[in-house]
Amino acid sequence: MLILGIESSCDETGLALYDAAWARLLAHAVHSQVAMHQAYGGVVPELASRDHIRRLVPLARGVLREAGKQVEDLDAIAYTQGPGLAGALLAGAAFAHGLAFALGVPAIGVHHMEGHLLSPLLSARAPRFPFVALLVSGGHTQLMKVAAAGNYELLGETLDDAAGEAFDKTAKLLGLGYPGGPAVSKLAESGVPGRHKLPRPMLHSEELDFSFSGLKTAVLTLVRGRVPDPQFHADVARAFVDAAVDVLVAKCVKALEKTGMKSLVVAGGVGANKQLRAALGEAAASHAFEVFYPEPALCTDNGAMIACAAAFALRRRSGKVQSKPSGGFSVYPRWNLEEIT
Repeated sequence: MLILGIESSCDETGLALYDAAWARLLAHAVHSQVAMHQAYGGVVPELASRDHIRRLVPLARGVLREAGKQVEDLDAIAYTQGPGLAGALLAGAAFAHGLAFALGVPAIGVHHMEGHLLSPLLSARAPRFPFVALLVSGGHTQLMKVAAAGNYELLGETLDDAAGEAFDKTAKLLGLGYPGGPAVSKLAESGVPGRHKLPRPMLHSEELDFSFSGLKTAVLTLVRGRVPDPQFHADVARAFVDAAVDVLVAKCVKALEKTGMKSLVVAGGVGANKQLRAALGEAAASHAFEVFYPEPALCTDNGAMIACAAAFALRRRSGKVQSKPSGGFSVYPRWNLEEIT
């Protein structure tokens, strides 16, 4: 079964072709809107939606051409149904349903975070179920117990700012612009460890929830009124990254201990952070567990993870989906991952 995956939840347009019968990714392409949004210091929803509309058809043609397939070869169209920006979601959903209607094939709505959660299964070194998943993407920071594809239990989540939001807001305080995460991580490499002490919110809590609002506020207090200085900013970035990573790693270790599992999946944009990966590697060695990540090209939003998640959804339904789309569809800007279990 050949599935076209479409991702358009925020500021990246991703399309991919996935062969579900052989569990093989044939082609994928992503267009990032970062350059367009940089002038505004963040994502402008209306501009994001319009850009998705411009990119969908050329990207679809490109992945079909790369895979040596024709549009008539498609057996299903998968798209991100939520969560995300309403207009951006509608752009991808409308394209998916229009194409599915024209071809007479199913249109399958996919939860964005389920796509991230399952994306490491596309890697050569893939995890086996069950496992604990740390999802750190955009406005989400969650720990999930994953018994199988489609069987998810929330262990903990952020009570305020997500890790990615804290990275972006810290970047803004340090004058680094958008997107903030990679910039803060890069600047932290030249910072001196321990020069500034920042809080580790909920680090010693028995709960598996997160809170990063206080950490962001501590950075604001530290830099307010200071004359801009490159080394000072680098030291603050290092202190922030160390604090955020300490919390994320400690919560992951605690989640594994509570569930008795030995496999951790880390997915989402923050999962590409070098300091986080290094710290998790050390923790894995000392606590005897394995860590799995998506391929580097699949850490950001992409169509491959949506197509992969749709393939698992088809398996759960034993391939029984309506043969033709109904003509109506909905998107869910807010959508709890547990609701699909």
